[in-house]
Amino acid sequence: MKDRWNAIITEVDSGLEPQATGPLAGKRLLVKDLFDTAGIRTTYGSKVYADHVPERTASSVQRLLDAGAVLVGKANLHEFAWGVTSQNPWYGTVQNPRHPGKTTGGSSGGNAAALAAGLCDIGIGTDTGCSIRLPSSCCGTVGLKPQWGRIPLDGVYPLCPTFDTAGPMANTVEDVAAMWSVLTGEPVPEPRLEGLTVGLLTKPPSVGGGAPVAENRAAEQYVERLEELGARVVHATVPEPPEDTWPLFFHEAAESHRATFPSRADEYGDNVRAKLEHAQTIDPAEVDVAREAVGRWRTYRPDVDLYVSPVLGIDLPPVDTEELDVRIPATAFLRPFNVLGWAGLAIGDLQFVAPRDETVLAAGLAWSRA
Repeated sequence: MKDRWNAIITEVDSGLEPQATGPLAGKRLLVKDLFDTAGIRTTYGSKVYADHVPERTASSVQRLLDAGAVLVGKANLHEFAWGVTSQNPWYGTVQNPRHPGKTTGGSSGGNAAALAAGLCDIGIGTDTGCSIRLPSSCCGTVGLKPQWGRIPLDGVYPLCPTFDTAGPMANTVEDVAAMWSVLTGEPVPEPRLEGLTVGLLTKPPSVGGGAPVAENRAAEQYVERLEELGARVVHATVPEPPEDTWPLFFHEAAESHRATFPSRADEYGDNVRAKLEHAQTIDPAEVDVAREAVGRWRTYRPDVDLYVSPVLGIDLPPVDTEELDVRIPATAFLRPFNVLGWAGLAIGDLQFVAPRDETVLAAGLAWSRA
């Protein structure tokens, strides 16, 4: 592969001819280098694990391979999947094939860039606060953040287990849906928008602890077509969380790195090191409050069938942007749904959101086939 976009950390030559059977037969699969792959270097985008070669393959990856996909490489990412720009101090910054000079988003930026560049047919990434949907938007591809707990995470380096998800990435909704079916063992949903009530989300909830998010009316551009497809579109909101949820995020991140941070802090890049240093300062009492707040917020059930919103809440940043300056505004329409545990499907900069995967996939298939 001619990887001019720094999308791949490790190329893989399986030596296998594409299989003629299976729902993913012959599809070239690029795996985010956060997933363990037996006998293949798996760095987690870090210096700490630069020479790490796992003995087992993450079960989600194995399911895709068993369905006929052919592994072609491990995708570049933001270090330890904690960042929104895929600027990696050890393996270089991922470049955007669709919008040269602009960020690919992160942390699954290598997957999205490779899909946009035609280096693979499908990919699997992770999403803890934005990391499948944001790069899918930035690179004009498709990605599903599934509802929390729907796809197994064994063999995937954790960031924040209460928010972590793994999901499919591709160039079409159809391929994403086929991968989801393989990953969950459930049938692909029938396309559906007709008869559904779609909430137009112009102001997302915060996740607590910060200034209110400004209104963004970008999703209004999708209303006419949604109505043509038989949906009823109404203005809608999602309530704010009961308390600040950030302490739980930082606490779990600190725990995920306890074995190597701060003992090997000098082997972390500046960006992630700064976040982990802050994570060491979190008050345990605030963590307990945040955990209880997340549990209560997750009991909320919307009065619409699904929501439509933009993915990227700001203009596409340049590739050399300061990640700490954009990580909050860039994820305003994304991070709340990790905390709520809902599903989010990004089709370019359109996002469908609902509590269940089947709802957003059905909507996405109806949208893409119209």
